[in-house]
Amino acid sequence: MSYFRRRLSPIKPGEPIDYKDVDLLRKFVTERGKILPRRITGLTSQQQRELTLAIKRSRIVALLPFINAEG
Repeated sequence: MSYFRRRLSPIKPGEPIDYKDVDLLRKFVTERGKILPRRITGLTSQQQRELTLAIKRSRIVALLPFINAEG
């Protein structure tokens, strides 16, 4: 019988997700600019919602690109 080890969230529970923290947000975006799903990021549902809003805000103020033009 195998047991699954529970993954810990990469962001601490009380830590705010800010749209200006581009280095943190880039960890949760693919090379093509897509937001990674929760099953891959390991975030809680509330953190994933906050992250999605932060990424979208960051794109609107041009801190993050909508798509990656390098590829």
